[in-house]
Amino acid sequence: MHTLPTLTYNFSSLEPVIDGATMEIHYSRHHQKYVDNLNEALESYPEGQNKTVEDLLLNFDSVPEEIKNKVKNNGGGHANHSLFWQILKTPQADNEPQVDSQIGKAIVKDFGSFTDFKDKFTTTALGQFGSGWAWLVVSGGDLQIISTPNQDSPLMSGQFPILGLDVWEHAYYLKYQNKRPDYVANFFSVINWPQVEKFFLEHVK
Repeated sequence: MHTLPTLTYNFSSLEPVIDGATMEIHYSRHHQKYVDNLNEALESYPEGQNKTVEDLLLNFDSVPEEIKNKVKNNGGGHANHSLFWQILKTPQADNEPQVDSQIGKAIVKDFGSFTDFKDKFTTTALGQFGSGWAWLVVSGGDLQIISTPNQDSPLMSGQFPILGLDVWEHAYYLKYQNKRPDYVANFFSVINWPQVEKFFLEHVK
């Protein structure tokens, strides 16, 4: 049985970047619905009920055809949001990874500089048409920036997300209305870089 992860901060902790009302609706209603729908889909797949959502998505080919779409949409929604909550923290000006940290060094190696990383991530987030996500993933030991539509998970392609930004309108519309660029720009101040580094180190040799 899949359940909502426990948040380590209050709904209002990310203000003014992400308002408390959006956080409560996003977590308590949207994410909960993905969890409920995933559990319902897995009722017909007993051997999948004890697997983590990450295992389900990494081994997506083994999911029965009749529930594949539900697992993709709702398992992806569950996995994507579970990571998203963990990489957020109280806003901080000039929020960057430590230059001598492993993630800081990897960003410079793979993107040239932190500024270049921000520019590419921003372009990717703004370029995702409609609902979806922008991601920093580990692929083949290197960092890549990608986007996925809807609730598709990078795990389904064998890529390991370590940082993600939800660009569905439900993630920002109460505060930003249609101003996705403002939401994306402010996102960098709430990234929990120590947590991103922990995810990074789990997927590099």
